[in-house]
Amino acid sequence: MLIFFTRFSLSSSSYVSWRGFSLTATAHASPLLDGIPQIGASSSFDLLPEINSTFYNQSLVCSSTKHGNDQEACCSIVRELARLGRVHETLRLFCRWNSLGQKFTKFTLCSVLSSCAKALDWHLGLQVHARIVQLGFQDNIFLNSALVDLYAKCGAIVDARKIFDGMRSKDQVAWTSILSGLSQNGDGREALVLFKDMLWSDVRPNCFTFATIISACTGLEKDLLLVLLLHAQVIKFGFERNSFVTSSLIDCYSKSGRITQAVSLFNATRERDVIILNSMITGYSDNLQGEEALRLFVEMLNDGLGATNYTLVSVLNACGSLAVLQQGRQMHSLVMKIGSDQNVFVACSLIDMYAKCGNVYDARHIFDETVDRNNILWTSMITGYAQSGRGDDALDLFERLLMEKGVKPDHMCFTAVLTACNHAGFLDRGIEYFNKMRDYGLVPELDQYACMVDLYGRNGLLRKAKELMTEMPFEPNAVIWSSFLSSCRVYGDVQLGREAANQLLKMDPSDAASYVALGNIYAEAGMWGEASKVRKMMIHKGVRKTVGWSWVEGDKRVHVFRVGDTSHPQS
Repeated sequence: MLIFFTRFSLSSSSYVSWRGFSLTATAHASPLLDGIPQIGASSSFDLLPEINSTFYNQSLVCSSTKHGNDQEACCSIVRELARLGRVHETLRLFCRWNSLGQKFTKFTLCSVLSSCAKALDWHLGLQVHARIVQLGFQDNIFLNSALVDLYAKCGAIVDARKIFDGMRSKDQVAWTSILSGLSQNGDGREALVLFKDMLWSDVRPNCFTFATIISACTGLEKDLLLVLLLHAQVIKFGFERNSFVTSSLIDCYSKSGRITQAVSLFNATRERDVIILNSMITGYSDNLQGEEALRLFVEMLNDGLGATNYTLVSVLNACGSLAVLQQGRQMHSLVMKIGSDQNVFVACSLIDMYAKCGNVYDARHIFDETVDRNNILWTSMITGYAQSGRGDDALDLFERLLMEKGVKPDHMCFTAVLTACNHAGFLDRGIEYFNKMRDYGLVPELDQYACMVDLYGRNGLLRKAKELMTEMPFEPNAVIWSSFLSSCRVYGDVQLGREAANQLLKMDPSDAASYVALGNIYAEAGMWGEASKVRKMMIHKGVRKTVGWSWVEGDKRVHVFRVGDTSHPQS
C-alpha cells in the first residue's frame, strides 16, 4: 500500500534555483491573488515571469487565512501555474499546501501529475498517486491517463502498463502515452501490437498518436511495407496534411534508407513549416546528401523561416560530412548571431564539424567556451581528437574528464576514448580503459566490444580478437565482422578471413565489400584460383562493387567526381 507523506521536499532532480522579482515588485503583485477565484487565474499569473519567496509566502496566506483554506483559490493557483509551464513552482506550492492539509480537485491533481511528468519526478508522482487512491479517484479516466503518461515518461513502463491495462475505458491520451512510453523504452514491436488493438477499439487515433507510433517504428525494421501500411492509415484517418505526422513519416522513410520516398512525400506537401523542413534537412544529412541539405536550408532562410537549434544541428552535420569549412564557418556565424552558441547540442555539432574539416584548434575553442559541459560535449571533443589522429590529446582530455566534478563518463565517452586508442595504436591503454568501465558501474556493451576487437585486430592479435568475439555476451554484428575481416587481410590470415567473410555474406548475401575483401585476401596470398572463384561468384549473383565518389570544394561550390570521371568542364 502506498503511503502519502505530507511533509517532504522535492528531490534534487526536480529542484531549481528560484530567481524572483525585487521585493517591491512582488509585493505589488501579490494582492492580485485575492481576486483569482472571481476573475480567473490567467489575468494574474500572466503578469508574473517568476515567483520568489515573498510571493510564495503571501500565496499561502491567501489560501489558508484570508480565504479560510479556500480550496478554489488553491486549485486555481496550482492549475494556472501548471498551464503556464511553471513546473517547479507548481510542484513546490502543491507540496506546501498539501502539508497544510489542503484538499485538491481531480483536475488540479491532473495538472500536478502533468508537471511531475515534465519534471520527470517519479517519486513525487508516486506520492500523488497514493493521494489519488486515498481520495477515491482511482477510477477517473483523466487521472489514470495522466498517471500512464507520468510513469511512461519516467521509464517506469511496467507501472504504466499496469495502470493502462486496468483502465475500464481508455482515451486518446492513455493510448498515446503508453505507445510513447513503449517507444522511448525501445519496445517498438510491442507498440505496434498495441496500436493494432487501438485501431480495433472505439478510440480514434489523433495526430499525436500517429506521430508517436511512426517514431516507434523508425529504425525498427527496414521493411518498406511496414512504413507504407502506417502511411496508408494516416491517409485513411485524414492526417496526411498534419505537419507532425508528415515530419514523422519523412523521418521514418529517411532513417529506413528510403530517402527517395521521403523526398516524394516532401515534394507533395504544399504547406511546409519549420517542423517538416527540419525533418527533410535531417533526412538529407543522415543519408549523405549534404548538398541537398544545404540547398534546402538556404531556401528555408529565403522564405523567412527562422532556424531552430534542431535545424542548426542538422546543417552543421551536413557541413561536417562534406568537409566544407567555409560553409561551416558561415553556419557558426549564424549560430552566434541568433544566440545558440551555448546550446550543448549545437556546440557538439560545431565541434564535430570543425574536427571533420581538420580544424581541431577551433573545435577545442568551442569546447573551452561552452559553459555547460555534459558527457555529450566531452565525447564530441574526444572523438574529434581521435578522428584527427591526435590520440594523445584525446586521452589527456579523457583523463581530465575523470577528474571533473559532477561529470561521470558513460558508454559513449568510453567508446570515444577506445576509438582514439584504436587510431593511435595504444593497445595497453585501450585494455586499461576497457577494464576500467566497471569501476564506474558500466557494463561493456556491443560498441565497446567492437572497439576492442578492432584494437586487437589492428595490432595483429587476431586470435585474441576472435576469442573476445566468442566470449562477449552478444552476437557479433556486421561492423565487428567487417573490422575483423580487414585485419585478417592486413595480416594475411586466410583461414580467419574466410570465416569472417562467410559470416558477413550470411548476414547480407549482396554485400560486395565482403566479396572484394575475401578475393583480395586470396590474391595477396597467391591463391589465384580461389580469388577467381570469388569474382565468378559475384558475377553469377549479380553483385557489383559500389563505385567510390569523392569531392572537392572550390569557387564556393562542391564538385563531386569518381575515378575516370570526365564530366567536369575542366577535366
